[in-house]
Amino acid sequence: MGLREFIKDYFLGFWDYETPKVMVVKNRTLGVIYRAVQFLVITYFIWYVFISQKAYQESETRPESSVYTLMKGTAVHGDDVLDTAEYAQPSEGGDVISTILRREVTYDQKQGTCAEYYKVANANCTTDADCVEGEVDFDGHGRRTGKCVQYYNHTFKTCEIQTWCPIEEYAVVREPALVEAINFTVFIRNSIHFPRFKVLRGNIKDASNKRDMQKYLSKCHYDEEKEPYCPNFRLGFIANQARENFSELCRTGGVIGVFINWQCNLDLDPSHCKPTYSFRRLDLDQANSSYYYRFAKYYSKDGVESRTLIKAYGIRLDVIVHGHAGKFSPIPTIISTVTAMTSVGICTIICDWIMLTFIDKNEVYSDRKFDEVIKEPKVPISTELSFINSYGSNHSDLSEGVPL
Repeated sequence: MGLREFIKDYFLGFWDYETPKVMVVKNRTLGVIYRAVQFLVITYFIWYVFISQKAYQESETRPESSVYTLMKGTAVHGDDVLDTAEYAQPSEGGDVISTILRREVTYDQKQGTCAEYYKVANANCTTDADCVEGEVDFDGHGRRTGKCVQYYNHTFKTCEIQTWCPIEEYAVVREPALVEAINFTVFIRNSIHFPRFKVLRGNIKDASNKRDMQKYLSKCHYDEEKEPYCPNFRLGFIANQARENFSELCRTGGVIGVFINWQCNLDLDPSHCKPTYSFRRLDLDQANSSYYYRFAKYYSKDGVESRTLIKAYGIRLDVIVHGHAGKFSPIPTIISTVTAMTSVGICTIICDWIMLTFIDKNEVYSDRKFDEVIKEPKVPISTELSFINSYGSNHSDLSEGVPL
């Protein structure tokens, strides 16, 4: 068959009309498969689509959310008493707050010249020719002066740099961890608004008056079963829920996500809309990860600007809010119902394929299932009259029960 004939047959076949044909197949195996597939499809739509996913509801997944955080607690560190201003950054904030668990301090730094850290690339030298004046190594600590000097009280030499001296790696003082931080608390206030349904909810328990509210918040700690509306979380509890060792976090620091999830079925009273919390370490590579940041405290000493550089290791908490609200609506209900009824037709397609492919005598089933009706050519009137006249000349009486 040539391409032209193929295109012609395809074009003509495109205008054929197909209609389903009902055929009852007395095959128990096929019948069991058909009912089993029907059961699975119907169960899927009833249990998963309607009950679990609530496809009959109109939903909203982008609520408006507000987060306020505050660190609480005091700790004795040597002869000093530390409060929120010392260990919390910021002392009160939004969806991100961190606390210092361990510090590495470099005291009394001044602007001047000193030896570069010996582990910096190309920092070791023997003569001034090994150091390029004005060169800045971004892995180093400052700008090179072109001189090769003794590395503090050691025998070897490194390139001299202009920077805050002494450099951190040489003069740093490592303080012990702030183990009392395990009992520090984080106050997390979250409000969420679903504008489509005009519902506003908060994660703090309602109280009859302000005094009772303050008294409750000063004593409660979050517990999923006993105190689901208490917004105070101990750092030790957060680390435990994230399956992290608090002592190890004091050494390296880390980033932990606090996930607040609102799943609200507004077909019920809004009071049933409660938050659930989960906690997870967010560092990409937990084996080699750490969280720290540097800040300095500046002061003037003998008319010279000086500073104390602090490298702080701690826990950073990222508060992440997810919200989903749903309420009954006729439009998604109709769409889901029609989809379910249409999907039941998959059962027939599957069973027809099995019947025509794997069942014995599938050729017989195929012949019975598919009929091709060809339009018969119309017989001309002159031919019909010629036939009647011819028949009538040979038969005197056409009304004696002889069929035409």
